[in-house]
Amino acid sequence: MQPFGHTLTDTDIRALFNSAHGWEARYKELIKLARQLPPLADADKTAANAIHGCESQAWLVSELVREQDGTERWQFHCDSDARIVKGLMAVVLAALNNKSAADIHAFDIEAYFAELQLLPHLSPSRGNGLRAVVEAIKESCKS
Repeated sequence: MQPFGHTLTDTDIRALFNSAHGWEARYKELIKLARQLPPLADADKTAANAIHGCESQAWLVSELVREQDGTERWQFHCDSDARIVKGLMAVVLAALNNKSAADIHAFDIEAYFAELQLLPHLSPSRGNGLRAVVEAIKESCKS
């Protein structure tokens, strides 16, 4: 399950946001990312998949994939009824999707957000919602 139809990594997001000068350009990139993220099926938009802590409606579906060589990686699909939240989810997915649980827990998400210069431009509730998405992902892949 590649949420974008191809692999999009945190390195890709860093390059994208480093070339976007100013908050308005970053905001436009978030909206573009939101458009690329396919919607969840209505059947997956359940209370069990709801992300709590977001002021918008948001959902997370996770799946553990076991490769033939025994390695495990987590795949996530997120959706929201708010475009900016969906764009922020795309940024998180680029960093954490298709990784092992250990890699997900070791990833310095706060440094990533700081490098992208996102949090200073988000309302406190959006920032909390963004962290809620990350916490939901980490919670879903606890060993």
